[in-house]
Amino acid sequence: VYQRAFGMADAEHGRPLREDSVMYAASFTKAMFATLVMQLEKEGVLDLDKSIENMLPKPLSDYEKYSDLSGDERWKKITPRMLLSHTSGLPNWRWFEPGEKLRIYFTPGQRYAYSGEGINLLQFVLENGLKLDVGDLMHKRVFHRYGMQRTSMVWQPQYAGDIAIGHDEKGVALGHKQRGSARAAGSADASLIDMASFMRAMIRRDGMPKTQFNT
Repeated sequence: VYQRAFGMADAEHGRPLREDSVMYAASFTKAMFATLVMQLEKEGVLDLDKSIENMLPKPLSDYEKYSDLSGDERWKKITPRMLLSHTSGLPNWRWFEPGEKLRIYFTPGQRYAYSGEGINLLQFVLENGLKLDVGDLMHKRVFHRYGMQRTSMVWQPQYAGDIAIGHDEKGVALGHKQRGSARAAGSADASLIDMASFMRAMIRRDGMPKTQFNT
């Protein structure tokens, strides 16, 4: 109904924000990734309520990245639904934790606690258990499908001409990190036009299994 950009993309150089300016999609990436997961669920590629233990070729704690969970068998209770709904018991980010150690804070499924680690764990399970390329699937099944021409899970050189640069509370430019690997919890860059296209697709429930849409 209404779409318009306001403010500055680069205050120091007086460059205004445009509707096709590329900026961090940040945690909106999680919603886009969830869309991919729900498409896979609709096609029977994964079961939202089956333990991730059944999707991995070896125990999660045997992987170096998740070795901190060795001795805590509660990881076996974690399901894709819990990871998507932030009820896995994992913290937001391990680097905020004492010694930067990953741990499970409560029995998975017991309550809500926002977790970027949980979203990235689901990406890990899809890639290492189901052998899927999440970055490639996001491009084909989400960005291309919904007409998101200036959205990517990793940095694209063509974005350099019109990037919205973040600023701190004193107005100092923070620049824009050129991410080189796909991270489901927040690596995407996107434009306002593309995010509006994504939101419209969600309202239409385009590609979404209607019985699971409120998950």
